[in-house]
Amino acid sequence: MAIVAGIDSSTTRTRIVACDAETGAVLRDGKAPHPLPEGADARGTEVDPQTWLHSLGEAATGGLLEGVTAIGVSAQQHGLIGLDAGGVLVRPALLWNDPRSAGAAASLIDALGGPAPWVEAIGSVPSPTYTIAKLRWLAEFEPVSAKRIAEVLLPHDWLVWQLLGHPRRRTTDRGDASGTGYWSPVTGEYRQDLIKLALGHELHVPDVLGPAEAAGHTPEGLLISAGTGDNMAAALGLGLRPGDAVVSLGGNGTIFAVHEQAVVDVTGAVSSFADATGRHLPMAGTLNAAQVLRSTAAMLGCDLEALSDLALQSSPGSYGLVMLPYLDGERTPKLPHAAGTLTGLRAESMGPQHLARAAVEGMLCNVAEALDVLRTHGVPVGRVFLLGAVGRLPAVREVARQLFGVPVLIPPPGAHAARGAARQAAWALAGTPEPPEWELPEVVVLTPDPDQDLPIGNAVRQQFKAVREQIHPETAAG
Repeated sequence: MAIVAGIDSSTTRTRIVACDAETGAVLRDGKAPHPLPEGADARGTEVDPQTWLHSLGEAATGGLLEGVTAIGVSAQQHGLIGLDAGGVLVRPALLWNDPRSAGAAASLIDALGGPAPWVEAIGSVPSPTYTIAKLRWLAEFEPVSAKRIAEVLLPHDWLVWQLLGHPRRRTTDRGDASGTGYWSPVTGEYRQDLIKLALGHELHVPDVLGPAEAAGHTPEGLLISAGTGDNMAAALGLGLRPGDAVVSLGGNGTIFAVHEQAVVDVTGAVSSFADATGRHLPMAGTLNAAQVLRSTAAMLGCDLEALSDLALQSSPGSYGLVMLPYLDGERTPKLPHAAGTLTGLRAESMGPQHLARAAVEGMLCNVAEALDVLRTHGVPVGRVFLLGAVGRLPAVREVARQLFGVPVLIPPPGAHAARGAARQAAWALAGTPEPPEWELPEVVVLTPDPDQDLPIGNAVRQQFKAVREQIHPETAAG
């Protein structure tokens, strides 16, 4: 039995799984945090990438990698590891969540003449998370470091390079490259002119490997696959196919789907990423997701489980109570300066159970509208995988089944990105045209009843839409 391993290096920790290469069964797993070294940014937005290696070594203790013949690497997207002409680290790595590049992203958009030229160039409008925005920030605020940078690697690129023993050739993959802001998933080419616009000079860029192509072998002979970004690896680990979408409910909502073509959205609501299989991964996002429920639970003086229990004591529509969940403004729809709104207050609706359900319905109505944004750009959504701890709450599951209008799949909690990286390793090891078929066990499938759930969901969504358009008329169609 061949054994493969997947490494996922997220913002806060490393997770490793060792899997049967043929079936995908997880044989062993481990994890370790990413400690902040002394003197590091307390927010964790810039770190010495060596800490990722220390975390990887800690996660791999106890013989976890024993018998492994191939390894895949997944990591947080959009980061920036700047190297000089000799391959030496210029400064600590800038991570995707560094807020300082917000102004740089805005100035880049203006410099190219607005969002539309960016969509035409790279399929997306660069946000502060993108690597190119961090290049612009460096050029403005750390010009000495910026001039020294000759090459930029993403977190997964850097880890692959370390595992391979620092070869002269540096590599990446389509998925992660599509989040830089200077590689186009539409054309499959780097845009050195955009790099120069941001940084002031061109860069040496890593080779973009194909989905099943190996990056190389370690000095010990282990095959290392191309690797990819965390969302792309999660899609591979879940076994997503065209027609499948993911709704990940963290502090923000991340909504993406596998699609055969790149999506070009001149409004910038949909970011056009590539996936890890040769297809595409159009993505929309909401600023408000799990935090809506946490804040409502705090208001009611309870935890999330109690909030879910309360919500199930109410009924669809929350007795007319509607929450617009724009607690931190909103990205989809574009309402950056909005605040949350609660309407429909009547004597009969002012119970904690109705407020709890209004929070669940408001959060998920907003997510359902983001799914509709993907659909309006030709992306079919036939199934939705619901991820995140709040996605397992009974009330969230019930309301999602009603509102999304398609089967909702609840996979077991686990290291989906690490498993996806392992599946990529098995693919590179096998050298087959398609990745191996791996079963995802213990998936709960919630199928809406067309005679009951769908009418209920449509009514709740119409109520939400009416309130949204009344409070924010700029969101009305036309």
